[in-house]
Amino acid sequence: MCGLNLETIFPAGQSAPLSGSPLSFSRVCHCSCLCMSAVTRERSALPSLSTSSVREQSARAEPTEAQVCIGIIVILIIHNYWFLYVPYMTWLYFDWRTPEQGGRRSNWVRSWTVWRYFKDYFPIHLIKTWDLDPSHNYIFGFHPHGVLVAGAFGNFCTNYSDFEQLFPGFTAYLHVLPFWFRCPLFREYLMSSGPVSVSKKSVSHVLSKEGGGNISVIVLGGAEESLDAHPGKFTLFIRQRKGFVKIALTHGASLVPVFSFGENELFKQVNNPEGSWLRTVQERLQKIMGFALPLFHARGIFQYNFGLMPYRKPIHTVVGRPIPVHQTLHPTTEQIEELHHTYMEELKKLFEAHKRKYGIPEHETLIFK
Repeated sequence: MCGLNLETIFPAGQSAPLSGSPLSFSRVCHCSCLCMSAVTRERSALPSLSTSSVREQSARAEPTEAQVCIGIIVILIIHNYWFLYVPYMTWLYFDWRTPEQGGRRSNWVRSWTVWRYFKDYFPIHLIKTWDLDPSHNYIFGFHPHGVLVAGAFGNFCTNYSDFEQLFPGFTAYLHVLPFWFRCPLFREYLMSSGPVSVSKKSVSHVLSKEGGGNISVIVLGGAEESLDAHPGKFTLFIRQRKGFVKIALTHGASLVPVFSFGENELFKQVNNPEGSWLRTVQERLQKIMGFALPLFHARGIFQYNFGLMPYRKPIHTVVGRPIPVHQTLHPTTEQIEELHHTYMEELKKLFEAHKRKYGIPEHETLIFK
């Protein structure tokens, strides 16, 4: 097991952030060589295609990376290439807890051109509404989860967002399921973009930096919320998510609500209202496996009727006003409840203040579950 049990941050029965699908991160990370070769191929074969049409291929999301990496290890073992897999497995044993200790990011990987295509496909924008103090550490509560979590990855895991310009002196750490760091080889690829584990030990490591300047980005809705990621819906699973409040109090880290407008517009889902047989099956699988399986669809590469490519919808990730948190090593239930209520109110204010700018009708509001 990598790190402490997730229940130390999230209550029993609730999954961790960025876990709406076991393929959420794979769908993002698969934009690699395929995108670049597609650009060259389409420009030569179909000169009538616009640059934006070519960029659409960079958002293809295929669940292959982790499986391929595991397959490589299996092949090496079957064919007894011990001189390759034994050194790696030995090194992996000693490196197992790196995802809980700040990870191992690579500016080279974060600067791959494919991430620029990924960002420009939708496109993805980062909006700051308040200055943050680099001498403090912060927790960004990211909403909503959506299906792809494109706003979180595009803004905090690549060097093509405006994060460094808007928040100079800060380093953002996107916390994801420890499951991904148990996949040999793939974990190296994943860590190189900047994500770290969502275990309590990992979050504490980020927030414990003396002198401040660290930001823990946590997609609070998790797996359960992804099942309600329908276009035009704004249902957030947050009422029972209080572990992040407790850890904020413990470390004195300010809470910052973040709402990503457009995140739920990237895919359509098969209708799965609560109580339906499909939703019941999805919820049972979630409890068994730890992640959800939303049945989503969107468009294809050369047609807009059906496929697994996300729709080209703009994403505006708005960072709200920080909520000051006084460090309390042993917070009481009342203190946790009070801060949690304040956070939900600030999140609601953030949504109401910006929804009209991004085409959301006046009567729409957030629904907290």
